[in-house]
Amino acid sequence: MADLITAAELRALIEEGGDPRILDVRYRLGFTDGRDRYLDGHLPGAVFADLEEELAAHGAPSDGRHPLPADDDLERAARRWGIRRDQTVVVYDDARSLPASRAWWALRRAGVADVRVLDGGLAAWRDAGGAVERGEVVPPPGDVVLTRPGSTGVLDADAVAAWTGVLLDARAPERFRGETEPIDPVAGHIPGARNLPIAEVLTADGRFRSPSEIEAAFEAVGAGEEVPIAAYCGSGVTAAQLALAGALIGREVTVYPGSWSAWSNTPGLPVETGAVPAEEDPLED
Repeated sequence: MADLITAAELRALIEEGGDPRILDVRYRLGFTDGRDRYLDGHLPGAVFADLEEELAAHGAPSDGRHPLPADDDLERAARRWGIRRDQTVVVYDDARSLPASRAWWALRRAGVADVRVLDGGLAAWRDAGGAVERGEVVPPPGDVVLTRPGSTGVLDADAVAAWTGVLLDARAPERFRGETEPIDPVAGHIPGARNLPIAEVLTADGRFRSPSEIEAAFEAVGAGEEVPIAAYCGSGVTAAQLALAGALIGREVTVYPGSWSAWSNTPGLPVETGAVPAEEDPLED
C-alpha cells in the first residue's frame, strides 16, 4: 500500500466514501500550541493526536526526549482517535511532515496496515482548495487492535554500538559535525554514523522528493539496498521520517528511538565530531 497520499487523492478518497480516519499531528519542539493550532483550523473530521503525550512516553534523560509509548497506551490513544479495524489512516501536520511521520511509523509498526502521510501537509491541502473546519472533533471510540511490538524492530544504545550496517544521522550537518548543539548536553555524533540530513529527501515546500532523488541521497552515503540501514536524529522523530523516505524506495530503515538525546545523556558512550572523511568508503564502517 502507498505510504503517501496527495491532497487530490485524499479528496477523491473522501468523496468516494473511503471514510479514512484523519489525524492532525501538529507539533513543534519547544512549543505546546499544537492543539490550539488544530482548533483554529484543521482538515474536516480530523482528530488531534498529541505527539508528546500519545506518540511518546516520558522517562529518564537516558531514554531520550521521545521514547516509544507503551503498547497499551498507544492502543488506547488509537481508539480515542476513532481508528477502526482495517480502516485507512491519514496523518498530517504543518511542519514538513515530521510529526506525521512519527505517527505513520508508530502505527505501522503496531500493525495498522494502511497508514498514509499527506504529502505537503496542511499547506498542500489548502493549496488544492481543500476546506478546513474549526473546533474539536470527538469521534466514537475505535475498535482497532494493535500488535504488541514492544522493543522488537527498534534499536537501543547497545544495539546501535554493535550495528554492522550503515547508521544514518538525520540531523543538520552542523549538529552532526558537533559545531553546534542547541538542545542536547553533548555535541557530535555516534561513531561511525553517516550524515543524511532530512532536508536531502524533501523539497523546499516540505514534500518528499521523487523516488530517484531519494535513492540517490541514500546511495551517496552508502545506504544501498544491499546493506542493513539504521537511523537516528535528535529524539526519534526525524529518524521516523527517514524511515518513511526509505519505505518510499523499498529500503527498510531500523530506527533508534532514543537517538542523540538518549546517547548524549548516557555517561560513557563515545562521541565523534567533524565530518566523515570524503575518501572513506561508507560501506567500511
